[in-house]
Amino acid sequence: MAEDSNNKLFFGDNLALLRRFIEDEMVDLIYLDPPFNSKQAYDVILEQQNGSGSRARIEAFDDTWHWTSETARLYEETVEEGGSVASSLKSFRDMLGPTDMMAYLANMAPRLVELHRVLKPTGSIYLHCDATASHYLKVLMDAIFGAERFQREIIWRIGWVSGFKTQAHNWIRNHDVILYYTKSEEFTFNKLLIPYREGYTRRDGSKPTGKGIPIEDTWNCHPEDRSPSGEPLDSIMIKSFSKEKLGYPTQKPEALVERIIEASSNEGDLVLDPFCGCGTTVVVAHRCHRRWIGIDRTHIAVNLMKYRLRDTFGEEVREAYEVIGEPPDLAGAHALAELDRHQFELWALGLVGARPHEKKKGPDKGIDGRLYFHGLTKNAPTEQIVISVKSGQVGVGDIRDLRGVVERENAAIGVLITLQQPTRPMKQQAAAAGFYTPPHTNEEKSPRMQILTVGELLDGARIDCRYVHTAPNTFKRARRHHQSHHEQNARLPLDE
Repeated sequence: MAEDSNNKLFFGDNLALLRRFIEDEMVDLIYLDPPFNSKQAYDVILEQQNGSGSRARIEAFDDTWHWTSETARLYEETVEEGGSVASSLKSFRDMLGPTDMMAYLANMAPRLVELHRVLKPTGSIYLHCDATASHYLKVLMDAIFGAERFQREIIWRIGWVSGFKTQAHNWIRNHDVILYYTKSEEFTFNKLLIPYREGYTRRDGSKPTGKGIPIEDTWNCHPEDRSPSGEPLDSIMIKSFSKEKLGYPTQKPEALVERIIEASSNEGDLVLDPFCGCGTTVVVAHRCHRRWIGIDRTHIAVNLMKYRLRDTFGEEVREAYEVIGEPPDLAGAHALAELDRHQFELWALGLVGARPHEKKKGPDKGIDGRLYFHGLTKNAPTEQIVISVKSGQVGVGDIRDLRGVVERENAAIGVLITLQQPTRPMKQQAAAAGFYTPPHTNEEKSPRMQILTVGELLDGARIDCRYVHTAPNTFKRARRHHQSHHEQNARLPLDE
């Protein structure tokens, strides 16, 4: 990929995408918050849009690793390259054996090698991790970047001790680690100053004039608010609380990423996040006038990033980046369905702005996704659209089943999204379901049962309902960024 001003949002495996699209030494700054090998399944927590105030849990990713044939292949490929990385991996294998931790390290090693390759000689990398594997990751980073390129271990204090944490029969875990390395001894670093904290004393024993601020507020200060005389930021960062949470399980605070971007890059530089999640890095980089590349392998994350960018910067931001890896045409949709039917389903739901069906035990009961909408009158009820996605052969039975789901769920409309063309009997069965009319109005009707092919959606077709917009509020909305860079970004709190 040639270096240009266009920002990129990639869907897919970051190892393959780094090797295919990112050229040598073209990235100025890398921030990554990869899986931690926590052995947990993480859900996106979404506010229900039906007026109930409840929340839905949608599976985002499973941070559990196992030694498989694919893991063994990655291990063998990396070891065959030789060098200090191979030596480190072989030592890990001798010590750990074919365990889950070894599987995690075998997957991380080639990705870190690729990140070293794409980083400029003056570039920096910040690896966010926790105690689960931070010691192993540091050995890998030493092997790849060189132990002499290790700059700092940054401590991110997660928060104040809460009641449930105090019940743990152990030391309370209250921090993550960020490993900071550079590519060479010549690197970009902009020293950031903050107002003096309360009780701060200079080396000569004197205290600065003016009122100090509490230590927990020292990160809640935008660069344009900082005095030329102040206290330099140190390697301990403290979290406070804010309103920027979007429900993504591993979301990090904008202020944390903002300080890293400001310290280790300049305006116009290229920032890369290969485990992008809900897109904090790309949003902050965009606001700080950096170019950016974000990568994630789940469509729920890619959809969330697109909505977050739109909500933060407005519809015009869509012209400032391109999405690579999503199916651009019908052939690409077929390929995705063959590769991963679950990701195809998530992608297809994203075409109509729908959220995936809430994760519950048992079968999905014929529902793959939902949309909620509200009428224009004051007392209009919240209505729902239930959606079924089919990537294989379809028939009239699929329409009958969906109609039964609509009646069971008391939904306004049922939509079948299909990769294949519908049959004539399917269209007849859908037409026989009649129309939905908003209650207490004489407004235009919408077909109660609708069939949309993926090809039609790619050509711009949408659900036939005047209350459903092309990008509904399926996910929690991000705060809007206005024209004034200073006003919007002042006092960003450090929070998840």
